[in-house]
Amino acid sequence: LTFPLLSVTLLVSFGSSMLYGYNLAVVNSPAEHIKAFYNATWSQRYGQGLGPAPLTLLYALTVSIFALGGLGGSLLVGLLVERYGRNGALSRSALLVLLAGSFMGFSRELGSPELVIIGRSITGVHSGICLSVVPLYLGEIAPKNLRGFLGLMPSIFICLGVFSAQVLGLPELLGKDMFWPLFLSVVVVPASLQLLLLHCFPESPRYLLIERNDVCGATKALQRFLGSPDVQDVIEEMQEEQRSLSSMEMASVWQLLRERSLRWQTLSVAVLNAGMQLSGIDAIWFYTNTIFENAGIPVSQIPYTTMGTGAIEVVAGLIGCFTIERVGRRPLIITGFCAMGVCSAGITVSLLLQAALPWMRYVSVACVVGIIAGFCMGPAGVPFLVTAELFMQSHRPAAYIVGGSLNWLCNFTIGFIFPFLQMSAGAFCYLVFCGVCLLVALYVYLVIPETKNKTFMEISHIFA
Repeated sequence: LTFPLLSVTLLVSFGSSMLYGYNLAVVNSPAEHIKAFYNATWSQRYGQGLGPAPLTLLYALTVSIFALGGLGGSLLVGLLVERYGRNGALSRSALLVLLAGSFMGFSRELGSPELVIIGRSITGVHSGICLSVVPLYLGEIAPKNLRGFLGLMPSIFICLGVFSAQVLGLPELLGKDMFWPLFLSVVVVPASLQLLLLHCFPESPRYLLIERNDVCGATKALQRFLGSPDVQDVIEEMQEEQRSLSSMEMASVWQLLRERSLRWQTLSVAVLNAGMQLSGIDAIWFYTNTIFENAGIPVSQIPYTTMGTGAIEVVAGLIGCFTIERVGRRPLIITGFCAMGVCSAGITVSLLLQAALPWMRYVSVACVVGIIAGFCMGPAGVPFLVTAELFMQSHRPAAYIVGGSLNWLCNFTIGFIFPFLQMSAGAFCYLVFCGVCLLVALYVYLVIPETKNKTFMEISHIFA
């Protein structure tokens, strides 16, 4: 593990992945202040306020528009990484955050709820790009024995982003009514740092050699990242992959979906990415305060309870990062989804028994913590890492588009319908998440092989 490898991993994780986690949780604590702003603005414009149902709908749109932006960003990944490279795509995408932060920061001064919604959608576009490009970049620059460790580093920063939003959202900090525009626009700080520093690091050597045929540039990049002048073995491995792909162009999404030899890899990416979001983790992140309120936690204690869950996320992410190279990818994914499924069922049981047994509210909190810990240990980052490992260079961008699109579509679905699902099904809504988690764990156990310490060519041969 060299200093340049660790530095660029920390930089892109802080400047990109952390923003994804922050934007997932940032709308949780100021929800009532934002709703009050919407209501007051509507009253000024039209002479009367919004009713509960339209206000809930407008706020649900504010929450879930982030995922629609993410869907748009994920569809741009193939074009951006082919034209600008991995490093270049990340640098350019940071400009979107500066624009979005300006919109959200000045929304109240301009009396415009529309700017909040537009800003959320633009941050979604940025996250949609980075959620695919960061693991793609790190997966290509890391040696095979460090792919798991470096590939899970972004998931730790996603957890740190969630935790940062929970801490800054405390009433003593930016959780007050007067500060919520600043709270939403803090995202410009990490993005500015990435924009300033990322050009100091080389482009992905695999991109330079296999797609640009720049052997000299790839050699220099490898020597910088690996800290060794002798990189001939790695160059030869990449040239072997380049020769195997010499008759192929970069595959489109349609070509990937039609490729019979890659059907199981494509299906596996689809199951993992859809399962991540349909597991219920986004419902926990978007509506943590509402869930704890329904569980009977006193309102004054909810922000601190939420912050405690965020701290546990970070610890769980660190455990996953430091154990993945020892235990492998499959055990982390299977264990994580099983834990989430059991805890989702536990929330249903605890809510049903809460009227008779008031202490069951603490069981609900423990189950929420179990869902978050299970997710952060494996499903949070491993699917993005596995997507890079299951495909050769020619099909990897298309695979990220497929996985990212499903990821964001399911993210939007959960973010938008969960409040209504909770109103209609009550405690039983968590059983849906339980079923999804257990089915994904079963699929991984039956279908997906272990990819630890294997080259991309070896993994391709396993599926073949």
